[in-house]
Amino acid sequence: MSEFDPVRIGLVSVSDRASSGVYEDKGLPALKDWLARALRNPVEWHERLIPDEQDGISAALRELVDGVRCHLVLTTGGTGPAPRDVTPEATLAVADKTMPGFGEQMRQISLAFVPTAILSRQVAVIRGQALIINLPGQPKAIAETLQGLPQATPPVPGIFAAVPYCIDLIGGPYLETDEALCKAFRPKSAQRPPPRA
Repeated sequence: MSEFDPVRIGLVSVSDRASSGVYEDKGLPALKDWLARALRNPVEWHERLIPDEQDGISAALRELVDGVRCHLVLTTGGTGPAPRDVTPEATLAVADKTMPGFGEQMRQISLAFVPTAILSRQVAVIRGQALIINLPGQPKAIAETLQGLPQATPPVPGIFAAVPYCIDLIGGPYLETDEALCKAFRPKSAQRPPPRA
């Protein structure tokens, strides 16, 4: 038994071409790789590779939250301005609350690399007791937005530093991170003592 709370995480890669086998999906492996290194909790993974169809994306999100009872759902792909990019609309359609700070910070991080970051439309929402976040489509950008730019002057925090406390506040498990990769921020009153060795 782990001394850390178990967590259920949904990963959704949205791509017409990858879902139809035209090319290999890189979003799901990138998400899973980073999260597996960042989290100390035992994780139950639930992965979906689906086309850019708004109703299908919303249905996958509802199923992962309402059926599977995921605590955290991360999507990748479908957040640009092209006609087939509908992940944000599909995500907002299932929202109880919106969390605009996540999208603002992701665009801020990406702007350090490309001026086209302002074309990204990632959103984050709460549905029930789950946090759903749209991430960029490229593996490098996924890692940068989750982890931030610790070497920058001044350092730019990644969005994942705020995820564990957000999940605390909505009644989810207590997420522990590997501080070498991502130091979760919680107010002192919300911190658990470290597990005994």
